[in-house]
Amino acid sequence: MSIGLSYILVTPYTVAKSRTGGILSRLLSRTDLELAGAQMFAPDENFADTYAESLRSRAPQNQLVLLADYVKQYFGPSGGRPHRTLLLLFKGENPCEKLLNACGHLYTQHVEVDAIAGETIRDTYSDLIFSAEDPEEVRYFEPAVLTPRSQDEADNDLKLIAGFLDGRENIVQNVVHPDPSKIERTLVIIKPDNWTHNSSRPGTIIDMFSRTGLRIIGIKVHRFSLAEALDFYGPVEAVLKEKLAPSFGKRAKVLLEREFNFRLSDELSRTISSGFGAECAKDQFHQIVEFMSGKRPGSYPDEEMSKPGNVKCMILVYEGENAVNKIRDVLGSTDPLKATEGTVRREFGSNVMVNTAHASDSRESYEREQNIVRINHNSVVSIIKEHLR
Repeated sequence: MSIGLSYILVTPYTVAKSRTGGILSRLLSRTDLELAGAQMFAPDENFADTYAESLRSRAPQNQLVLLADYVKQYFGPSGGRPHRTLLLLFKGENPCEKLLNACGHLYTQHVEVDAIAGETIRDTYSDLIFSAEDPEEVRYFEPAVLTPRSQDEADNDLKLIAGFLDGRENIVQNVVHPDPSKIERTLVIIKPDNWTHNSSRPGTIIDMFSRTGLRIIGIKVHRFSLAEALDFYGPVEAVLKEKLAPSFGKRAKVLLEREFNFRLSDELSRTISSGFGAECAKDQFHQIVEFMSGKRPGSYPDEEMSKPGNVKCMILVYEGENAVNKIRDVLGSTDPLKATEGTVRREFGSNVMVNTAHASDSRESYEREQNIVRINHNSVVSIIKEHLR
């Protein structure tokens, strides 16, 4: 069976309520599809109108009319302010059917509260409330997510989405803060160990960060090139050499003295530390780079250095007051065993290297890191175009 591409749109209301983590958890844990791309964007009025009319034209079904009316009213700007919507691209066999099953149906008639099981995304996060006086009158409707029913519908929508996103920045700036000097941005990486198989972990981590009250203004699926990983973690190399080289040197000295049954001189001990110890520290650095890119430094020719790596991660940009410290408080200590209970690294980290997530440690670090990972560049449009070709 051929591989298809489909999408989920998480509605502006659902994004604003920080429910994206829970939705992503459901999608990743309930399907075998690959999360191929993600982008936060702010639809304009023309996009909302065009997308709504596309939904309306597909079939004279009550739920599609409801969806079309909802998109037309709530996807575009209100009061001059655009709203954040999250696009998630999924790739695999029968993606439309699998995503539709995970999202669930919209009930177009009264359903008793106790009859809702909470099994699907819409069971949990959407609302459809009818008037008590008139069973045909919808009082309130929130679908939480939108997804197409067939590959033809998906392709039609993806063409519209790619046309809108092409050339736009990956960061959504739709809020004017009363005191911009208090506002920070920070970069979070949900590391490759969370993507070895489909699970709820990435969504749960986003859910944990949502307790900060910060806004996600940028998101993308990223594969670090070897050059990016070396640049990103470059400052760590000197720190590892300073901290680990003496420790490795002392361990080597003990083993050598035990093996050959004589005491090494201080001068030779220093030589071992600066030579063998430094090499061991360098190897630790190379392990970090390989963990983040899937490629071992020194094993690839120059022309391969800038190509995307073999493992993926998710990069998010959070914005708000004291963003750097708020995120790092939820992230926890670098060593998961020393991290506070209830923090991300305590819950999901394995060791100092495989510690599940990264977050900028200062405003200056954010500026440096976002340049390295090209946060304003997103591969979503190229993924869609490649699929439609």
